[in-house]
Amino acid sequence: MSVTTETAPKTGAGYRYLVVGLLAVVYTFNFMDRQIMSTLIEPIRKELGLSDTSLGFLGGLSFAIFYTTCGIPVAWLSDRYRRVWIMAAACGIWSVFTASCGLATNFVQLAFARIMVGAGEAGGSPPSYSLVSDYFPPKERGTGLALYSLGVPIGSMMGVLYGGRVAADYGWRMAFFAVGLPGIVLALIMLLVIREPKRGALDEMALGAEAHAPAPPVTEVIGAFFANRTLVCVAIACGLSAFAGYAMLNWNVPLLMRVKGASLKEVSAYYGWIIGATGVVGTFGAGWLADKLGQRDRRWYAWIPVIAFTLSLPALAGLIWAPTWQIALMFIAVPALLNNMYLAPALAIVQNAVPPGQRTMAGAILLFILNLIGLGGGPIFLGKVSDMAKPQYGDHSLLVGYGALIPVIVIAIVAHLVAAGSIARDKRLAAAI
Repeated sequence: MSVTTETAPKTGAGYRYLVVGLLAVVYTFNFMDRQIMSTLIEPIRKELGLSDTSLGFLGGLSFAIFYTTCGIPVAWLSDRYRRVWIMAAACGIWSVFTASCGLATNFVQLAFARIMVGAGEAGGSPPSYSLVSDYFPPKERGTGLALYSLGVPIGSMMGVLYGGRVAADYGWRMAFFAVGLPGIVLALIMLLVIREPKRGALDEMALGAEAHAPAPPVTEVIGAFFANRTLVCVAIACGLSAFAGYAMLNWNVPLLMRVKGASLKEVSAYYGWIIGATGVVGTFGAGWLADKLGQRDRRWYAWIPVIAFTLSLPALAGLIWAPTWQIALMFIAVPALLNNMYLAPALAIVQNAVPPGQRTMAGAILLFILNLIGLGGGPIFLGKVSDMAKPQYGDHSLLVGYGALIPVIVIAIVAHLVAAGSIARDKRLAAAI
């Protein structure tokens, strides 16, 4: 039982868009703090003498293990207590430890700081998914979650533009301070602006009394998630999608610098804008299309990423071939646009497929699978392949790692097609969407 008083969502005067906008800003800092590591790989590698496998661990697995495992207990708390307070505390934690990365003098210290960033960021997205779902009705939930998910491309863009510029002018340590410390102020703003809405108030017509049912025991929610064929299929498809997406996101900057010949200033000036603009269009566009096309056929929630990843394969081949960093940027723009188009539709499916009292936990389970497979596996996989190919290919070994992502993307496409079949047979989604 919650120990706080919840109120019906205040939706007048655009308040729900103010809420989702502020949550998106928080997510922007969340993702900027998470992805700043990929922007700074080359100067960190040179100063600390680290291998690509070690850098892949710092950019992915060290963060993902604690991000995923801490997400479950945080979600349990969020289904019972004030989500806004939990998110504010989490924002403060990840911001402090992002700044502390700038104090690291060796691999162990940097790894510990990244672990604590992951533990803090576990309290960001699952409560946000639940809050957005209590401010947006089911038929608009894909759009609301897409707006929130804009934090991914905008945070990635700011990590490159802002973090890269600071690193180029003042060093990589100062970049960690610059992106981490503002999050402490943002945590306080959240407490002042966002009201805790009544859980399930917008789902009464579709779910009846179930909309206000108390959160069940965590073991029951986990068991129900893995007993639901649709949720399992969507989660696996998302994990495979994230594997390829996070691998590229983590290694694009080193590829442009080490292989294609760009400087850190050139990367910060151009690459950041590309991943920001294309990511915003792809993320919001996928959510908007899912809401529109999903009214005709629910399978569009899975067909959209199928089409997106299929179109990204030729661009990946072009990126590997590109002889200059300018041409490489043109090819990067295509997967940067398309690789995020699985997230918003998947979030909408998960939030609509469970009762309101289970949404935070269901979102956390999705993130657990998505990030353990994607963030935990993608960056270190590409780094390991690069290290294995380095004796033969030298600095161009990163291209071998990028080529190894092609079969992963093909498997992800198949997984989304399987998910589409399950979505079509899901009776609960038929009532909610």
